[in-house]
Amino acid sequence: MKKLLSLLMLTVFALVGCQSQSNDSDTSANDTNKELKKVSVVLDWTPNTNHTGLYVAKEKGFFEEQGLDVEIIMPGDAGADQLVASGNADFGVSYQEGITLARTQGVPIVSLAAIIQHNTSGFASPADLNITSPKDFEGKTYGGWGSPIEQAVLQTLMTVDQADINKLDIVNAGNADFFTMKNQGIDFAWIYYAWTGIEAELRGEKINMIYLTDYTEKLDYYTPVLATNEDMISNNPDTVKAFVTAASQGYQFAIENPEEAANILSAAVPELDSELVLESQKWLSSKYQDDAPRWGEQKLEVWKNYADWMTEHGVLEGEFDPEKAFTNEFLPE
Repeated sequence: MKKLLSLLMLTVFALVGCQSQSNDSDTSANDTNKELKKVSVVLDWTPNTNHTGLYVAKEKGFFEEQGLDVEIIMPGDAGADQLVASGNADFGVSYQEGITLARTQGVPIVSLAAIIQHNTSGFASPADLNITSPKDFEGKTYGGWGSPIEQAVLQTLMTVDQADINKLDIVNAGNADFFTMKNQGIDFAWIYYAWTGIEAELRGEKINMIYLTDYTEKLDYYTPVLATNEDMISNNPDTVKAFVTAASQGYQFAIENPEEAANILSAAVPELDSELVLESQKWLSSKYQDDAPRWGEQKLEVWKNYADWMTEHGVLEGEFDPEKAFTNEFLPE
């Protein structure tokens, strides 16, 4: 009888042990198959090397490691800021100038990280026109997109260089191609060197470049940035933290591995010119973080200085609180 009881007890212990192992196995499987949270990030424009870190974070699994399933979407007619502000996209690629204007109108959009630490945009012109300073804008034609910001920027640069903006012809060129503008009587345009400037190099077309930061620090604002809305920050801070962490990893990878990062972007968006992507990535990778202590870091003085400049030139009306327009709290230490 004792022998039989012992056997029965051993059988029970074995069954309990198996059940425990089965539960452990189920728990492990549940952890492995934990459902990822779906979120979206809307681009500001056609995919380019401003966006490489996002594509890297998706391809390398950085978003997935943070528990996110991220969909990268195009802005369409609504625009990235509108989609983010309305909650129709969780995150987006925006600009300091856009966020500044939006917040004076009560739009609750917030910058989470500076994609590029310093402003790399400026005015480009064919080299044979000899436009090498804002003074040379006199007697020329500028092709823009009709924003009041453009005239204010041009006036600032020309004033610093003791030039008269009344001697400059400003026309609305819309989305005209920079490389065909000359045929339309346009002498210079506002571009990002990392893309259009590099394309000019590859085409063998020599251009002169006048960067906004060459003449005043007030125009060294953050462009572009990653943004979200106040509701996301208040109601889903863990999701915001996860997104920014993974994006930071993506851009850090692009900084350290520009060629592989370029290949990832080209594979994800095969319609892009792979040579342009590669050369652009090489040029831009050192600009993402630049002299900041970490990628994405933003300074209050940059937000304040640019808003003050906008107010001085009549392009910003209403109250603007720079401290509420951006945050560094979700960046990795």
